Amino acid sequence: MAIKLELDTALRDLGTISPEGYYIGVHIRVAAPLMTFNTYPQPWIDHYTQQAFALRDPTTAWGFSCIGATRWSAMDIPDPFGILTQAADFGLKYGVTISAGEITSRTIGSVARSESEFTDDEIARIEAIVNRLHVITEPPEDLTKAQTQALQLIAAGDRHAAAAAKLGISESALKARLTSARRRLMARTTAEAIQRAKDYRLL
Repeated sequence: MAIKLELDTALRDLGTISPEGYYIGVHIRVAAPLMTFNTYPQPWIDHYTQQAFALRDPTTAWGFSCIGATRWSAMDIPDPFGILTQAADFGLKYGVTISAGEITSRTIGSVARSESEFTDDEIARIEAIVNRLHVITEPPEDLTKAQTQALQLIAAGDRHAAAAAKLGISESALKARLTSARRRLMARTTAEAIQRAKDYRLL
């Protein structure tokens, strides 16, 4: 619960600095982030998705080639599709991109607003928040045997009562194990916990 509170606080702080929204992909591995947080305007999200900009985005290219922080206006990455120009048309005129972590588990985040460039102090604050997000969302290295068994049985299709019977425990004890696994994996649902455990190669 403490991790979730810290995560929520970090995202709330990020939101106060970036009124036009932010996108954070944490621990990107094999081109896919383990988690994403996106508060950009829905019209921009729809346009970005429809145009398949994800693999052509200069902010993403910068994030994989550099560590640290940069204003969008200072990036020297080519933007042949005019993605940043189009973003400005949706109100995302001034932005900053942050990159943190090893290349094998990179966190890349961008924030935007329409009024003015971000100041150096604001960029330092944003960078600190993104770096913190990278740390607190670090995948666990393992689960307890009890957590693993509970997730495996539910993943195999057992209902709570059947899974509990197989483990020789009460249904409430099984639910407690699933709850602890969800917390450990920072998942909202058991299905999400199972998927994350698989992604982390813990199941």
